[in-house]
Formats: sequence, structure tokens, C-alpha cells
Amino acid sequence: MKIISLLFIIIFLETTLLIGQQPFVDQSIKYLQVKNISPQNYILDKFSNADIILLAEDHRVKENLDFLGRLIPQLYRKGIFTIGMEFGAYEDQNVLDSLVTAETYNENIARQLMFNYNPGWAFKEYMDLYKYAWAFNKSLKKNERKFKILNLSYKYNWTSFSGQRTPENMKLVFYNGNTEAFRFKIIEKEIIKKKEKILILTGDVHAFTKYKFPYYDYTSPNFVRFDYNYFGNLIYTKYPKKVFSILLHKPFYNYPNKKPLLVSPANGRIEQIMNLLSNQPIGFDLNNTPLGMLPDSSYYSMGYPNFKLSDFYDGYIFLKPIKKLTSCTIDSLFLNDTNWQHAYKNIPDPDWRPKPQSLAEYWKQIYDFADIVKYYEKTDEQ
Repeated sequence: MKIISLLFIIIFLETTLLIGQQPFVDQSIKYLQVKNISPQNYILDKFSNADIILLAEDHRVKENLDFLGRLIPQLYRKGIFTIGMEFGAYEDQNVLDSLVTAETYNENIARQLMFNYNPGWAFKEYMDLYKYAWAFNKSLKKNERKFKILNLSYKYNWTSFSGQRTPENMKLVFYNGNTEAFRFKIIEKEIIKKKEKILILTGDVHAFTKYKFPYYDYTSPNFVRFDYNYFGNLIYTKYPKKVFSILLHKPFYNYPNKKPLLVSPANGRIEQIMNLLSNQPIGFDLNNTPLGMLPDSSYYSMGYPNFKLSDFYDGYIFLKPIKKLTSCTIDSLFLNDTNWQHAYKNIPDPDWRPKPQSLAEYWKQIYDFADIVKYYEKTDEQ
């Protein structure tokens, strides 16, 4: 009887939660039927009130990169002449500028630029952003301003990593300071002080603005410590009216100790709403909208009572359902016997996975990591 009673309570609570969320779902559908804006036009529209748009991605999703590359001509016509890239070394900016304005496109140079930053980032679509910019620049007249891809990182020195993360050791790896502050300084120098506008593609954690990322911490109030020093946080703190953050649709990590590993945003309500709207690609605000009121109980809700999507990002872009998104293409020419030794010495962040001892082992790690389709299969699966 106790088991039956417990099951009844669980079913009752889940049903109550669904009923409680249904008005937000209905209102969201009505809102999107009226505010039916394509992802492209949504981004362009946001530049009317913001100079910096942070586009938060889950790395290695092909659709995200293809969408961004095709957006370049529309950005240019809107007066936005730059896309910022997390994946790229600022030291190589002059070479990158020459590549995207050259008479002939050189894929080997593009490949080397990405290798210089990360010898394992063999994903063709990231390098293709250079080619999109080059192709558009070729269409311009000689005296017209050229479109730019701005690198926002530098060449980290993982050869000096000893395996122990201490301030002294990590200063050797990140010899130009932490990446968040470094990127912020570039944006101040290249964009804000020049009164320019920019669309920045970066991992979701770097695109947080108003949101503070939570960690369990025994010594903090309610056992939660909040980090407010990511790239987007730094921009928002100093220039709150200049920046707008947009999340590209992706699964979230579940709350710790809960299964499955990955969950759909807003407890699955985003996918439910989009399915009822025939999964049409769309962009929409989270601030002051029914969609922003959708509750979410993923990892991101830690330390936030009654957490909802508008506590997280300013806007949202839906391109496809999570399980219809596909993996980036692997560039088979990215790594070979001639550059393997250099790659081995500077393989990034050995804490992510064991350091490979051979080129074949490294390629296997890259292919495994690239398989976003297999990874996303875990979403919402018990």
C-alpha cells in the first residue's frame, strides 16, 4: 500500500506541475503566432538596440555554424561588419584578415589558423566561416569596407601544464590572463571604443550576461556560490545597455544526481511548443514574454528558486528540434604525421579526457567528441 500511495503522490505532483505550466504554453503559442520572426531577422532586429550580441552555442552543431555563415550578407547590409569567434588566436588576426580579403581563398591557411589555436578543433564548419566571409568580400567593390572575422582568444601554452591546477601553474598555461578578461579587452578595444557592432559566437557559459553560474559550495549561503566573471558577465557589468544574449536551442545538463544526463529546455516545453508550431525556425525574446516565464529545473536552476528562462538569456533561437540537429563535418586533412608532434605537445585541457598517445588515438577522440547526434540521443531518455 505504501508503494501505491507513493506512486499516486508522484503522479499527482507531476500532473499538477504540467497543469500549472499549461497556461504559459498556450500563451507562448499565441505569442509566437503573432510575433513570427525568422532567426535571421530576429538577430538583425536586436541590433537596433544593442551593439554586442552574444550568440550562445553548444559546440560542434552544424546547423548553428551554417546559419551564422549565411547571415553575413544580411549583417553587412545592417551595418554590422564583424563576427567574433571564440575559436581563434588574436595573434593570428592579421593573417586571418589577409585570408578573408585575398584574391584566392586558401584552405590550408584556414586550417593552420584553427590548428594554431586548438590542434584538435578539426571541424570544417568553423573554418568555413572564414570562407563565407571571403566569398562575401569578393562580391564587394574594391573600395568598399570588408567583412571581418575577429578572433577572441590566444594561443594557450598547454605544454607547460603539469597536471595540477594551481594559480602558479595555470599562469603558465594562460600567460595572457584568463580567457574571459582577455576577450573582454579585445571587445573594448576593437568594438566598443570604435563605436562598432558585433555578433559573437561563443560557448554558452561565456555568453552569460545577467545570469550568474552556480556551483555547490559548502561555505556559501544555501551551499551555492555564484560565478559572475564570464566574458558576457564582464561586458554586462560595465556596458549593460550595449549587450544582448541569445541562446541557440540546445539540451541542458540535468540537475545533479538526477537522470537523464541531458534534458530539454524549460522541462521540455520549448520542444512541445515548437512541435505544435511545425518546428518552424524562429527567434523570440525571453524578457517579458510568456516563453520567458517557462520554468526550468535543469542544472542552471541551482540556487535559483522558481527559476525560469528569462532569468537565463535575453533571447532564444530555435532552428531544429534537438534530436534533428547534426554534427559538424570532420576535416580529415587537419591532422597528419607532419603536425602530430606539435599537436601532441599542445593538446588542450588534459582534464577533459586522457591525453592520447598516438595520432590514431587522437583522431578517435575527435570523432567521438564530434558525434553530437549520438550525444543528443541521451536527451530526456530515462
